[in-house]
Amino acid sequence: MAKLLYSATMSLDGFIAGPGGDMSWMADLPDTGPHEVADNLWPQVGALLTGARTFFGDDPNAGTEQEGAFGGLWSGPQFVLTHNPPAHQVSDTTFLADLPSAVTAALAAAGDRYVNVLGADVAGQCLAAGLLDEILVFIAPVLLGDGTPLFRHHAAALEEISSTAGPTPTIWYRVRR
Repeated sequence: MAKLLYSATMSLDGFIAGPGGDMSWMADLPDTGPHEVADNLWPQVGALLTGARTFFGDDPNAGTEQEGAFGGLWSGPQFVLTHNPPAHQVSDTTFLADLPSAVTAALAAAGDRYVNVLGADVAGQCLAAGLLDEILVFIAPVLLGDGTPLFRHHAAALEEISSTAGPTPTIWYRVRR
């Protein structure tokens, strides 16, 4: 059965995007070579659940072969939570106005793989609704000073699943219910 996983790269000071949603800092991170957790994550993802700011936002790889989720490696169904869908169709993308419908559709599409939640607002909504199963954080060696925090105004008890050291450490948590 599919699970909701919020994965994000976060600055050491707790931000997943700079001021105004700026993601350009991601393109400036040093290439540290293979990363076992990141390299093995995207094949485990069956669907994406994002908010409009993330879907329509700043992709630091725009216009390159690495554009899109997981550096352009992933493709599949995307479900975007928004009250203002675009007038034109976007392939493999469904726009939904409410969280329960978006989560239900994404879980059905993911099969036995993860629904990867992208975007702090949608992840916070999922956490507040008791729907978020896991959180995976990649810690980038950068201080942004301001921007979009990993979570805002949410509390939850977490249980560590795993962690890795290295140039980009990771911490993977299960959300306790």
